[in-house]
Amino acid sequence: MKLTHLLATTALAALGASAAFGQAKEIKIAHIYSKTGPLEAYGKQTQTGFMMGLDYATKGTMTVAGKKLVVIEKDDQGKPDLGKSLLATAYGDDKAEIAVGPTASPVALAMLPVAEEYKKILLVEPAVADSITGDKWNKYIFRTGRNSSQDAIANAVALDKQGITIATMAQDSAFGRDGVKAFKEALKKAKIVHEEYLPPATTDFTAGGQRLIDKLKDQPGRKVIFIIWAGGNPFKVADLDLKRNGIEIATGGNILPAMTAYKQFPGMEGAAYYYFGMPKNPVNEALVSRHYSQFKTPPDFFTAGGFSAAMALVTALNNSKGETAANTLIKTMEGMSFDTPKGKMTFRKEDHQAMQSMYHFKIKVDPAFAWGVPELVREIKAEEMNVPIRNQR
Repeated sequence: MKLTHLLATTALAALGASAAFGQAKEIKIAHIYSKTGPLEAYGKQTQTGFMMGLDYATKGTMTVAGKKLVVIEKDDQGKPDLGKSLLATAYGDDKAEIAVGPTASPVALAMLPVAEEYKKILLVEPAVADSITGDKWNKYIFRTGRNSSQDAIANAVALDKQGITIATMAQDSAFGRDGVKAFKEALKKAKIVHEEYLPPATTDFTAGGQRLIDKLKDQPGRKVIFIIWAGGNPFKVADLDLKRNGIEIATGGNILPAMTAYKQFPGMEGAAYYYFGMPKNPVNEALVSRHYSQFKTPPDFFTAGGFSAAMALVTALNNSKGETAANTLIKTMEGMSFDTPKGKMTFRKEDHQAMQSMYHFKIKVDPAFAWGVPELVREIKAEEMNVPIRNQR
């Protein structure tokens, strides 16, 4: 009887050890993004790029240090409360060791305290608001996506000239307000005379556009409306016949469907996070080649972002030999450089923001493309941009 009990106990112990060993052979990654909702197009691109990047970075094995990467996908629908609860579920119930996402800045800001509560890494991609790696930041947050300051400083390179008067038009959101704040701080020569904030889902730009015209029309020299917008078509403001008042439009890069509107503005300058024809490096070549093979189209803005997040994650897990404890990963990732479609990025130690190149462009109309083609004026390298450290901790 005793021998039977001993054998049973031994078998159970072995089974438990086997189960624990099996679990240890997996690394669960939660990807929380806008599968649906206002930023669905951005979210889907990020997902495509992330999975493509994991495949590329692991040479098709989807394993790191002998452990299988398992991606759990969740749809936050662009809703902050939902994103927050999905992240808690991912960390708690699903036992995800790391999370990636989300798409929208308000969702990211709701998720940051959850990462701190569970003491697990949240790799932010592509949410942009400065406050994510600024005053709302905690040590569990890393970001491969660019922040508002990087966008703003790069766009200031294109627009910050003596004799230019600027009015800004942005969504009344963390993304929009942080973007304008950073843009204003980056300008040294041009003058800002008005800030127009409109509801994120605005489709009728008549009232806001008229206010912008009234502020700019009597100004001397070049007059520019600088647009910071995600989703929708803010270029409808051009229907108000800005040219009659000598007013130009300027904006940063965007996804290819949104850039069809850029065809109206040949010669328009700005700065882009990514355009598939700009970076010249092996990782970008691989992304472009794979994307054309799979979809018969070039990779887009957020596809490159998802790919970059995957490259960062696999680099970190390789360096940590598959160890996923947050403190180990924090030590591994702080100051870590990794290859991306944009070239080398480095996580800044102070706030875990990825330092990266941006691209000054001028729009050219080419009949071969459905969108306004951003021709590279020059690469603005990470070391050229004095990106403020906004972390208050």
